[in-house]
Amino acid sequence: MTNKNYTVKYKRKGKTSYKNRLKLLSSRKTRLVIRKSNTGITVQFVSFNPKGDYVIIGANSKELVKLGYKNNRGNIPSSYLTGLLAGKKAKSKNIKEAILDLGLQRKSNRLYSALKGVLDAGVDVPHSEKVIPNKQMLQGENIKLYNKKYLPENFQEIKNKIIKE
Repeated sequence: MTNKNYTVKYKRKGKTSYKNRLKLLSSRKTRLVIRKSNTGITVQFVSFNPKGDYVIIGANSKELVKLGYKNNRGNIPSSYLTGLLAGKKAKSKNIKEAILDLGLQRKSNRLYSALKGVLDAGVDVPHSEKVIPNKQMLQGENIKLYNKKYLPENFQEIKNKIIKE
């Protein structure tokens, strides 16, 4: 709104790339939205609605605690497990394919490990194999070298629980 006394600034400037968003929405496919924070990761399957985006299913790394995960939820193994959990939920809602939407955030192994979890759950997402972290990183071997305190000791146990559900 423009007035001779005051002009309201556009609030979303720099938070959304509308050019990229239009490309994603024009495909009319479900989007796989992965967002990271300092302490965790969120994986959602989102569809477009003219009134606003609709989240079909989602998973947060906080849900891993209910499955017995006792370690840091902001690392690569927890991102992988969160992606696997979201992928399993998506398969139960008959979501077979999606398009990756990472937004404007910096691309990192945490984001791509969540993508690998979704792929391992059986959801088809177009991607390049070059971006997927290796198996040692997904299982936390790099963390073991850094600090045993943060090593996901029960990684395989939690992964099996998610797969069985």
